[in-house]
Amino acid sequence: KYQGKVGRSLLTYVNKQTSEKKKYVLSVLKFTYPTLFQGWQTLIGGLLLHVSWKLGWAEINSSSRSDVSTWLPASVLYVGIIYAGSRALSKLAIPVFLTLHNVAEVIICGHQKCFRKEKTSPAKICSALFLLAAAGCLPFNDSQFDPDGYFWAVIHLFCVGAYKILQKSWRPNALSDIDQQYLNYMFSVVLLAVASHPTGDLFSVPDFPFLYFYRFHGSCCASGILGFLLMLSTVKLKSLMAPGQCAAWIFFAKVLTAGLSILLFDMILTSATVGCLLLGGLGEALLVFSEQKGS
Repeated sequence: KYQGKVGRSLLTYVNKQTSEKKKYVLSVLKFTYPTLFQGWQTLIGGLLLHVSWKLGWAEINSSSRSDVSTWLPASVLYVGIIYAGSRALSKLAIPVFLTLHNVAEVIICGHQKCFRKEKTSPAKICSALFLLAAAGCLPFNDSQFDPDGYFWAVIHLFCVGAYKILQKSWRPNALSDIDQQYLNYMFSVVLLAVASHPTGDLFSVPDFPFLYFYRFHGSCCASGILGFLLMLSTVKLKSLMAPGQCAAWIFFAKVLTAGLSILLFDMILTSATVGCLLLGGLGEALLVFSEQKGS
């Protein structure tokens, strides 16, 4: 019980801090070089996970080459998730980004219903409809509408949906969550480092005005460390709690993050925008309810 309580508190705090640090670097300081920023994030995460493994704080199992090669498509999608998410978050407010991000659950629900022929509860169907309606209406009611931000958010949510589908279809005991994340980190560092040259980020970054700004360095380091802690606390929480309870705490952390971000970053709220955000929140709450009922 004590470990579960600490894990829930850590998840809520770290999720809020991670989103705010990333948003500060991407939108306030306008560090729009995603291959370098996400490459740094995954490098820090991979190093910290490797150190945790050596110290015995995390368990990474040696996997066969077939398991590693089979997981590579998921690692490619992971790179798409963090790259597109970084581009979208630099343009969109955190509550808007989270509302669009949640549409990935609609993709997962549709795949389960149409391709795997799984029985879907009415609450889950209503949840998918609410999430889709909220995301569909949001661009028409967002007074700070940015087409580039919405474009990358759509790419992000499709990558998230496909990644979770692959993750759920992965055979049990082949790769643990920690093993999967370790492979994601290693693959991401290599791919993003290679991509930094053709995208022009490598040669454009010397022109960044805050390159030697201490807050920029501090926020980048904090974002990398907090991102690692968020991943680790989420994995630990999943192992300690039922899926429905874990989903409830993740939902609570998202709501807290979205609410505080409105106070910290500029966002113009209209009644229509608030309605879309509340509809998206209701959809995710129904999803949590359906998972708790299922478990």
